[in-house]
Amino acid sequence: MDIADLAAVAIDEVTRLGPQFADVRAVDDESESVDVRDGRVERVSRSASRGVGIRVLVGGAWGFAATADHDGGAVRDAARLAVELARASGRVAHEPIRLDDSPPCRGDYVTPHEIDPLEMPVAEKADHLLAATAAARGVPGVSFVEASTDGWRRRTVYRSSDGAAIEQTVLHAGGGLVAYAVGGGESQRRSYPTAFRGQFASGGWEAVLALDLPGHAAATGREAVALLAAPDLPSRAETTIVLDSSQLAMQIHESIGHPLELDRILGMEQAYAGGSFVRVDDRDRLRYASPIVSITADATTPGALGTFGFDDEGVRAGRAPLISDGVLVGFLSNRETAAAVGLESNGTARADSWGSIPLVRMNNVSLAPGTDDAAGLAEIVAATDDGFLLCTNRSWSIDDRRTNFQFACEAAYEISAGSLGRLYRNPTYAGRTLDFWRSCDALGGRSDWRVWSVPICGKGQPSQLARVGHGAPTGRFRAAVGIR
Repeated sequence: MDIADLAAVAIDEVTRLGPQFADVRAVDDESESVDVRDGRVERVSRSASRGVGIRVLVGGAWGFAATADHDGGAVRDAARLAVELARASGRVAHEPIRLDDSPPCRGDYVTPHEIDPLEMPVAEKADHLLAATAAARGVPGVSFVEASTDGWRRRTVYRSSDGAAIEQTVLHAGGGLVAYAVGGGESQRRSYPTAFRGQFASGGWEAVLALDLPGHAAATGREAVALLAAPDLPSRAETTIVLDSSQLAMQIHESIGHPLELDRILGMEQAYAGGSFVRVDDRDRLRYASPIVSITADATTPGALGTFGFDDEGVRAGRAPLISDGVLVGFLSNRETAAAVGLESNGTARADSWGSIPLVRMNNVSLAPGTDDAAGLAEIVAATDDGFLLCTNRSWSIDDRRTNFQFACEAAYEISAGSLGRLYRNPTYAGRTLDFWRSCDALGGRSDWRVWSVPICGKGQPSQLARVGHGAPTGRFRAAVGIR
C-alpha cells in the first residue's frame, strides 16, 4: 500500500472515532552513507523505512500510535490504539491541551534539486571521496584521512481531521573531509568544510560537488600537520575572541536555538538536555544580546538544512523573529506550546520518523549579517588590537539551563595589532550566555554570511535526531580562553 493510501485509511478510521483533533503522517524514508579512509571504501550503508504515525487529542490529552505494517487492518488498529491511549492519558492529565488557531493547509512541496542524492551511483560517490583523500594524503606528515557523504530523502503525506492535506518530499545531501596528524603523543585533526561529517544542505548531489572536497583536501592536510607542531592556546580569564562563521553557527545552536524552544521554557522538555533560563514573560523585555544582534527562525531559507514546505503539524513554513536588535521577541513553538502562551505556531514541530511524535525543533535559526556588506573575517581581524581567532567546532558543553558553556575548536590564531599571528592547538573558550551575546561588538556583512548545518541535533526521550541550519557571519565577542 502506498503511503498516500496509508494516510487515507488512517485519517478515515481515526475521524470515525470522533476525537477533538487528529492528524496522521505517512512517511517513506530513505538514506545512504558512503565512508572512505585513505585509499579504500570503509562503509556503504543504505536504509529505508515506511510507516504511519497517528496522533489524536481526546479529552484534552494526547494519544499516539504508529505502525510499520502496511496492511489496512493494522493501520486501523493503530488508530484505535491512539484513541485508547489518549483516553487513558486524559484520566491523569492536569491541564487540558489546547491547540492554536493555525489554519489547515493544503499543498505540495518538493525540495529544489538537480540530482537526487539517492539516485547517484555509489561508485561515483566513492570515487569523488577517494580523490579527496588522495589529495590530502599527498601532504607530508598527514597520518590518515577520512571522507564521507550522506543523502536523505523523505516523502510525507499529512492529513488532519480539520481538513489539512499535504504531500511533501524533502531531500538533504552533503559531505566532508577530515585530515589527521599523529605524533609525539598528540593527535590533531582539521576538517573541511566543517566538523561532524561536513556540510549539508537541502538539495541534491550538486550540493556535495559544490563543496569541492578534492580541491580543498591538500590545504586541510597542511593545517592538520601545522597543528601538531603548534603550542596549546594559553589561558586568559577574559579576552577578545573572533569566531569564524561555522563556529558562530554552533554557538547560535546551543545558546540561542535551544534556550528559545518554548517546550523547554514551559518545562515540558527537561529530561534529555534540560530546560532554559528564559521565561515566558521575558518576551519583549529581556536584552539577550547587544543591539547589533538579530536572530530569525526561517524554514524558507534557500538550500538550508532546516528548509521545508510544511512542518509535521501541517503548518506552512515561514519566518519568525526571535531576537530583534538584541531584545528577545519570540520563541520556537508548535501548536500546543503556542496556544499555552496565547501565540500562534511558527511551524517548528518536527519528528525524526513516522514512529515519533513531533517536538519543537529548530529549523534555520540564523544571525543577521552586519550592516557593512563588505566586512568579513579579514576586516574584523584588522580592527582587533588583541585577541584570538577560533575556527571550526570540535566539542561543546552547556549546562541544563543553557547558561554556562564551553566550546572546543580545532584551531586558533593569535590576533595582534590587527594581524593574524601564531597558530595554536586545542583551543577552548567559555562564558555565560547573556554576557557573551551582550558583548558582541562586530559582525561580518552579507558577503561574509553563510548557512551552516547541524545534522545531529538530539532532543527528547526517546531521543530524536533533527537536521537543522544556522546562518552566521564572522563575529567578535569577549570570553575566557584556554580552559581545558
